[in-house]
Amino acid sequence: MRLARLVLALALLAAVGLGGSGVGVRLGLWPFGAGFQLLRWSAYLGLAAAGIAVVGLLIPSARTGELGPLVVALGLGLGVAYLPWHWRQRARAFPPIHDITTDLEHPPDFVAVLPLRADAPNPSAYGGAEVAAAQRRAYPEIQPLILAAPPPVAFARALDAAKAHGWTLVAADSAAGRIEATATTTWFGFKDDIVVRVTPTTTGSRIDVRSLSRVGKGDVGTNAARIRAYLAKLKR
Repeated sequence: MRLARLVLALALLAAVGLGGSGVGVRLGLWPFGAGFQLLRWSAYLGLAAAGIAVVGLLIPSARTGELGPLVVALGLGLGVAYLPWHWRQRARAFPPIHDITTDLEHPPDFVAVLPLRADAPNPSAYGGAEVAAAQRRAYPEIQPLILAAPPPVAFARALDAAKAHGWTLVAADSAAGRIEATATTTWFGFKDDIVVRVTPTTTGSRIDVRSLSRVGKGDVGTNAARIRAYLAKLKR
């Protein structure tokens, strides 16, 4: 009985640590570095709980009358350990960049968002040729969108799409053709800033988008996925 209760408590502690790793960062209780450490140790606890549960299940005297708690501890422990492992595998699959844009030669500039990034570890200035080359290799599909609509119409559609994505709007300058907004990631609540630029073409309008993380060397593909989804919505 003691073994089953101990291993179940360990699995529950791992689950609380996993959830708290993101909640604490979002609430400002600790920095994201501490949140990552808590995430890592939660995975270790989950593995430990799962391992002890397996041992308990293999010993007839230990599992007598305690099969349920041991099975729950095994499943919970493995689940808690799986999420950090899965995120780590995903991170390795993407380049260590955090600034994605549809225009690698002349990326849209941030203006209104700059005061919000005053304390951000990542600068707002574009990283240059090295970052552009890494993006070309990883996300060749990230390209400008050409619309057969005049700039005022294209701007209105771009603004509606930004609002539909749930971004926090910072500025919408129709004369300059620039929209600036901030998106918040789900787990840790990281802030990523977006700028949309609308310029005229001979046949309509060109839409360029740039998404930049405030913290972190890599973004696990988040900024590229955001731009991809936004442009897909504009196409529809």
